[in-house]
Amino acid sequence: MASEIQPLGIVDDESVLLLTAARPARARPRRLLSILLTILTAQYTIIAICVSLTAAAGLHYVAAPQIVARFEAVIAALKR
Repeated sequence: MASEIQPLGIVDDESVLLLTAARPARARPRRLLSILLTILTAQYTIIAICVSLTAAAGLHYVAAPQIVARFEAVIAALKR
């Protein structure tokens, strides 16, 4: 029975050794996932800005003159 007792630093179980060796490998997928998430967020932000600027330009050059013309027509009608 005394021969079965081992010091704490000695490990005979291979599964424990495999688990300790496999732990650092998880850092790489998390790093790649964070890089991918950053790239996708940047693309989404750039596309959202482009769409917003396009919509604003359309409103500025198309809708705003029509609205101003209608208000001028209403004002001219009220002055008569």
